[in-house]
Amino acid sequence: MSTHEATTLLFRNTMRITDGHLEDFRSAVVRAVAFAERHGPQLLVQTFVDEERMLAHSFQLYRDSDAVRTHWKLADPYIQEVMKHCRVEHFEVFGEPDADVAAGVRSALGDQCGLTSGPPVAGFIRFATESGT
Repeated sequence: MSTHEATTLLFRNTMRITDGHLEDFRSAVVRAVAFAERHGPQLLVQTFVDEERMLAHSFQLYRDSDAVRTHWKLADPYIQEVMKHCRVEHFEVFGEPDADVAAGVRSALGDQCGLTSGPPVAGFIRFATESGT
């Protein structure tokens, strides 16, 4: 595994959507993801909604802990808007964030949900370039 893959962080956030807030949640997520696509450091952001269970799953891939800190600084208003319509049910960190980011995640979650994390064992990242190659 290269140094790059060793610092990569994948976050999986499972959110319970508040009853009656589905459309407001969706709208807030669309705005947040559009902002992240234009300005954020994430390599990938993808959110899925299970309407029947009123759960959403958000995946975010970061190059390293510095990218997470940049995301927090830039996107806080968007994060707060999304959180008006849900609560975090479970949060998973795949990879090894530095101590500052690990503490920030724990602080943000408080007692509201479980947090799991684990170091990488093996893997690679392959993204197509904008030209499709």
